[in-house]
Amino acid sequence: MIRISNTMTRTKEEFVPLTPGEVRMYVCGVTVYDYSHIGHARSAIVFDVIRRYLTFKGYRVTFVKNYTDVDDRIIRRANEAGVSAREYAERFIAAEREDMASLGVLAPDIDPKATEHVAEMIELVERLVDDGHAYPVEGDVYFAISSFPPYGRLSGRNLDELLAGARVEVDERKRDPRDFALWKGAKPGEPYWDSPWGPGRPGWHIECSAMAMKYLGPSFDLHGGGEDLIFPHHECEIAQAEACTGKPFARYWAHNGMVNMGKEKMSKSLGNTLNINEMVTRHSPDALRLWMLGTHYRNMLEWSEERVVESARALERLTRLRHDAAAVRAGGAPASLPPAFAEFRPRFEKAMDDDFNTPQALGVLFDFGRGLAEARDRGGAPAAFVAGVDELVQLARVLGLFGRDAAPDGPPPEVQRLLAARGEARARRDFKRGDEIRDEIARLGWLVEDTPAGPRLTPKGR
Repeated sequence: MIRISNTMTRTKEEFVPLTPGEVRMYVCGVTVYDYSHIGHARSAIVFDVIRRYLTFKGYRVTFVKNYTDVDDRIIRRANEAGVSAREYAERFIAAEREDMASLGVLAPDIDPKATEHVAEMIELVERLVDDGHAYPVEGDVYFAISSFPPYGRLSGRNLDELLAGARVEVDERKRDPRDFALWKGAKPGEPYWDSPWGPGRPGWHIECSAMAMKYLGPSFDLHGGGEDLIFPHHECEIAQAEACTGKPFARYWAHNGMVNMGKEKMSKSLGNTLNINEMVTRHSPDALRLWMLGTHYRNMLEWSEERVVESARALERLTRLRHDAAAVRAGGAPASLPPAFAEFRPRFEKAMDDDFNTPQALGVLFDFGRGLAEARDRGGAPAAFVAGVDELVQLARVLGLFGRDAAPDGPPPEVQRLLAARGEARARRDFKRGDEIRDEIARLGWLVEDTPAGPRLTPKGR
């Protein structure tokens, strides 16, 4: 049984999808006006792991993650660069996809762009106007917060305390200063679409409501994003969708904590970002992922170069096991998982079932790794060791580790042949010939280490 900390109810609840065996999941994507930074990476990795784990548990997951590709900042920067807003946005959509691939984040099943769903947004705004939840003013359209009493339920704010939030411009034409824009009338030099209220473009919040309902229906299972989106963005999404349909928008809400640089939240507006494309040139993507998953997703994470380096060292212990298993895999008959290694999967699942507790799950993996290393060093059945490593790798991949490379197939045939010849030479006590063969193996990119369990082959540089 999976339990999730639901932001809406502020309790940890049993996860029960609306349709048995299926999970429909929406995560807010990036506004593509610049390169994605390590804060975006954290959110992407968190929900990548949640998606992977739900799939591991047997659910058929439909994962939707959007792009906001029209926005004041996109328009301003495109004008400064002398290109269209569309061309500018596409440049950073391509960059974001490259960044996610470099981190081993699985591509969404559907990744809709706001500009390709304006018709659905206009239709949603029309319904809100017709039902009295929104009103047009000189080419703009605003949502009337007073028409939706549950507004503030997600963030825990009441209407009397609410002020105009992020991306909500104070406008004297509003009936209430807390009302937010659903549609913005066109300004000179801006891209626009025709609408019943004149040329313009959608407001930020309406995008996700329209796209989520188009692909996942009026109600779906899980909505995710960074905790900075709880208010006003997700609060507004709920108001728009539920005022229109009269149905609960998302059954569960999950939010990841922010990445801080020192004592400040990392953000583009503060100018203290660490871009993903820079980070993956300095650190292994798996080390970055391991560092992030070492803190529970709901907690704040403080950037630490030293912690990432430590994560790389820790990961090397698991990587060494994979290569040791590959070195003895060839020619051996497959074995079932030994009883001594059977305890780790249930422990791993128990941790992940408890609100996707990746720090505890990683603890299980490293306990497993220590047990495998001890079994390797004692000698014994190589096939059983290989079966244990395969189990460890399978669990690690649920967390997205070792996801960008195929499982090593072991040394190439020539290296295997030389290793066997070295063994024969040493059996004859021809140690000189054994050393010569070891040097030949090294020239082919592999190191030989003699251990109580037999010779260990490791790729040079590992």
